[in-house]
Amino acid sequence: MATSTPLERQNLRFVEASEPITEPITKFGGQPVWLADPTWPLSADTGRPMRFIGQIRLPGEEVRLGYLFMTEDGSDEFVDGTYDPTAGENAFFAQPGEPAEFYQVASIRRGPTFGPDHHAELAPHDPDAVDDEDDDLRSRLWGEPVWLQGEEWPAEPGTWRFVAQLDSADEPFDMNLGDAGVAYAFIDEKTGQGRFLWQCG
Repeated sequence: MATSTPLERQNLRFVEASEPITEPITKFGGQPVWLADPTWPLSADTGRPMRFIGQIRLPGEEVRLGYLFMTEDGSDEFVDGTYDPTAGENAFFAQPGEPAEFYQVASIRRGPTFGPDHHAELAPHDPDAVDDEDDDLRSRLWGEPVWLQGEEWPAEPGTWRFVAQLDSADEPFDMNLGDAGVAYAFIDEKTGQGRFLWQCG
């Protein structure tokens, strides 16, 4: 497994938008802004569309977005495996790029989402200004992941970059990340395939 040189950590805060965001920028909630043909991931268990979490503008001169999804039907039906990066119950992939092979996709432009559009307000991390003992687990883009449990970098071949860490304590939606969970997203810079997982206390 190869890893990319980490970018500087950017602390992430979510600010609800007054209207839908339709530009190819980092945002959470709403609907995806597709850069190519829609490829909406489907739950391996139910076959239904996963819920859209958000999109992240990836580094580089070319406009690329990474799209995050997770299975959660909002019903009494329990779907196991949303924490597992290869169980087919979550998805992270880039456009341009390709989805992974362990879930199916459909040509759906609009689908279920975790909530309304939120802007991603980013600020450089200043470790000297931290007075919160839980700061290491807070939501951020880039930098290095801080694992709630054991390390789970992608084991598959690729040039993997850490993209995002989402803390259930400050994410804007009611996503099921277990008990005080933290989610992690990685992208293979060559293929655009991603991995998404979460850990809980």
